[in-house]
Amino acid sequence: MDTSDPALFARFADSVRRLSGGADGALGVAISGGPDSLALLLLAGAAFPGKVHCATVDHGLRAESADEARFVGECCGELGVPHAVLPVSIGKGNTADRARAARYEALASWASDRDIGRIATAHHADDQAETLMMRLNRASGVGGLSGIREHVSIAGAEIIRPLLDWSHSELAALVEARGWAAVDDPSNRDPRSDRARMRAQLADTGWLDRPAIAASAAHLAEADAALDWMADRIVADDVWMDGDRLAMQHDLPRALALRVIERILARVGEGRPGVSEIARLHDALVRGDVGTLAGVVARPGRHVWRFGKEASRADHTRGN
Repeated sequence: MDTSDPALFARFADSVRRLSGGADGALGVAISGGPDSLALLLLAGAAFPGKVHCATVDHGLRAESADEARFVGECCGELGVPHAVLPVSIGKGNTADRARAARYEALASWASDRDIGRIATAHHADDQAETLMMRLNRASGVGGLSGIREHVSIAGAEIIRPLLDWSHSELAALVEARGWAAVDDPSNRDPRSDRARMRAQLADTGWLDRPAIAASAAHLAEADAALDWMADRIVADDVWMDGDRLAMQHDLPRALALRVIERILARVGEGRPGVSEIARLHDALVRGDVGTLAGVVARPGRHVWRFGKEASRADHTRGN
């Protein structure tokens, strides 16, 4: 791949600007030293010279992690990009989930300290294809099938993923052309990981068009956003107080009804129930059954469903 091709950097810069709403200023990049993240570093450094800041999160889970962070620092030195190593500690429990949470919290703090408005990560089309296939295998709904989001807020940081329409092979070719020997993390091939198993399966299906799958996930994300927009409109215009309860029409399409119920529970109830729990409550109401979830009693009527606090919780609230 010709790494001097200006079209490569224009393609990347266009994605960053679109995901940033046209905002200028400093761009953070989260770089582990793997081929995908090194390609992100190369693209960002060339597309936004003098505006890029790099961070490497050292989870301390592998003996090589400190050396890998130093290697990223050397690559940044070649490009004139400031580099910081962010050490984090992972507590007991689900290691992957805790590592992810610690990583984003560290990145958010680092970005805040340096007035960095957004942080780019190196998620790409192959990652998106893996995510979509994994979620299809779990019977996920539209929200889950939207896959990896292009722009999200995590731990107070604005995270953008400008490489979701780039393939892993494109990114690896950039790094190879630069002459960098990317870090090889063996956990990416650990068969105990759902993602690693899916990656291995997809590697044997050369006919799959990963960028096309990623584009499908983007279309689903648009549909998900449209459903959210409509649910917000319904709650604003067609959910009302009926005594001390919130009420809604019962004849909404199921996909919209689930989202409206979710918003009602957020206003009346406690906690944040999952989609499957909300779906069970909805289906109980459709059958004409009373349901309880998140401290809320839902009662079906002839044309209306009503939602109010459970009696004991309502009494406690009035007592305070």
